[in-house]
Amino acid sequence: MNQEVSIGGFSAIQTQLKGLKQRADEVKTLLEQQQELLRRRGINLPEHAIDRLWILRSSIDKLSVGMVDTHMQLQQLRRLAETTALINSAQETDLVLNEVMETVIQLTQAERGYIVLKNRESGELEFKVARGLSAEETAAGGRIVSWSVINSVVESGEPLLTVNAGADDNIDKSESIVGFALLSILAVPLKARDEVIGVAYCDNRVMAGLFKENELDLLTSFGQQAAVAIENARLFEDIRAQMALIEEMQVRLSNIFASIGSGVITINGENCVIVCNEAAEEITGTRNDDAVGCALRQVLPQVTVDFYDNIERVRLEKAQHIWAERFERQGQQKYWQVVASPLRGDDGVNDGVALVIDDLTERKEQEEQRRLLGTFVPEALLHNIGSISDLDMSPAERTITAMFADVRGFTAFSEYLQPEDLMRIVNRYLGAASDAINAHDGIVDQYLGDAIKALWNTQLNHQEDHALRAVRAAQAILEEARSLHRVVEASHQLHFGIGIHTGQSVLGMVGGANRIEFAALGEAADVSKFLQEYAEPGEIVISASTYAKVKAHIDAESIDLEGAKPGYEDITRAYRVRSLSLASNGNRQNRT
Repeated sequence: MNQEVSIGGFSAIQTQLKGLKQRADEVKTLLEQQQELLRRRGINLPEHAIDRLWILRSSIDKLSVGMVDTHMQLQQLRRLAETTALINSAQETDLVLNEVMETVIQLTQAERGYIVLKNRESGELEFKVARGLSAEETAAGGRIVSWSVINSVVESGEPLLTVNAGADDNIDKSESIVGFALLSILAVPLKARDEVIGVAYCDNRVMAGLFKENELDLLTSFGQQAAVAIENARLFEDIRAQMALIEEMQVRLSNIFASIGSGVITINGENCVIVCNEAAEEITGTRNDDAVGCALRQVLPQVTVDFYDNIERVRLEKAQHIWAERFERQGQQKYWQVVASPLRGDDGVNDGVALVIDDLTERKEQEEQRRLLGTFVPEALLHNIGSISDLDMSPAERTITAMFADVRGFTAFSEYLQPEDLMRIVNRYLGAASDAINAHDGIVDQYLGDAIKALWNTQLNHQEDHALRAVRAAQAILEEARSLHRVVEASHQLHFGIGIHTGQSVLGMVGGANRIEFAALGEAADVSKFLQEYAEPGEIVISASTYAKVKAHIDAESIDLEGAKPGYEDITRAYRVRSLSLASNGNRQNRT
């Protein structure tokens, strides 16, 4: 508003001065025309009246010109004052450069202008922005820039002014000056913290002496402000780039934090939750939005007193501590592994603690299942089970091969031995039988006093050749017994009678809440026990269904079972295994 009033006042004064000049001209003309006539009538004008009128008219002209110059200077000063706002402006460098270039043109009334800046990394001068150049001149790149003038200003750190570049002996006659017939040139350094960061250049090809000391002073002052504004813009861009990088890093850290499988909770000196990740929400059962800012005891009310004692230990010792936390939540036992580490601030003093919690409940349950399976599954076979949780132990009917091996002569043998001696000797034979069964990937289902029952092709040991494996295991049991005979007293030598059958059975877990075991109920187990009764000491008797699967691998003789005991009338034929064939033995050797 003040600027509009100022412009309006200047125009009014100019109009009045113009009117005065016009009236002075009219009076001078009128006096010159009437001077002779007045003289004839004896009237003389005052001495030098017309000359004084002319002097008045000239004074009005000078006043008018002075008013214009003063107004222009005021406009320039006002424009210069306005540019101070650039220093505190949070704008991009390109926007600031364009505003600086516009101001340079307005301050100097130059025909053309451009700005070059030093590259902050290489130190090379780079053409940044221009005004008054045609598309061809802009595309010409470096040719339109008077690098000799630019380099001179950069090296000296002083402004350069010429009223006629073509006649100025102090200016190198570069291609741009000669080729473009430059007359007036004005170039000032852009200094920030006493360092030249670039040059503001303007010129004119039409009017010599366009730039004067006034323009030089104005542009020099402006150059200092512009340099600060440009540096501030660069710093602003650097800060914004750093902020973008920090935000990107925060997003990445947040993603990493969220992807950590372990629950992470950080607490301050008052045990209030500061930060927690998604995994912590699942482990604690409390929404993260609700947990942050709350006391840790509210988030984890079920943990033991030792949990908080261990946190205090971390604070006192200022060292990491790891412990197992076991507690009950909603009727279920929970097993956690907790790693607590002290948080340190910039001052090195901070009572905060970072907690990394792994819920091992499922793993403990699997380990318990594996331990249970290990009581009746060979260790080698147990390692082949991929996932205990995926193992289907629900009751199922399937075709299996069952073996029943009984120690012959046990009753008479037990009559004259002490119980501990009896148990020790029997365990040697049963242990040897278990080793033979395990070696052929069988499962020891039960120990029945002096007998042992084994299974093949259950849910725990899928096998296509389960019948052959059982026969080979039975042969191995007899070989193990013979090996024992070479090292035990003759009175301690016992023999196995073995029965094997391939048939249907229902397999699954049986028992109560306090004791449970894997069992096979039905035909396969019952018939194998029935067949072992027909086996003499050191013999293997197999059913017809088993024989049909292994006959290519064994040498066996048929046994007539007509008149068998009640319940087994349908079983009329069995086979006594005399030996495994050479091919079968070779396969076993290769397998072993």
